Amino acid sequence: MNFWDKITGNDITRDMNGFQSRIEKLPDDYQAAWEEITLNLAGHADFTGRNLIPILGGVVDWFEETAADGQTVQEILGDDVKGFCVALAGEEGAKSLRDKWRDQLNKNVAKKLK
Repeated sequence: MNFWDKITGNDITRDMNGFQSRIEKLPDDYQAAWEEITLNLAGHADFTGRNLIPILGGVVDWFEETAADGQTVQEILGDDVKGFCVALAGEEGAKSLRDKWRDQLNKNVAKKLK
């Protein structure tokens, strides 16, 4: 990645457009689940959102595999898409804004108590 892409975020836009074009080839229920997943994972993004690109890439790959096997989104995700996103982000180490604020508060309190 070159400096210009890193500063402007062109690399992220290019990746997201690639993901979206792949998702558009999948059935409608997968497309609806993708929208919900991207909205739920947005709270776990860092300042640039680059930490979510590998996670979203894995989701797209997984969706393509399960769609090719003939499975529905309901079979693979279940009813709790938000819970799936929290578990996915937690497993990958992506912190929500609340987690970041909590860590910052704990560090500040620890610094004041020392």
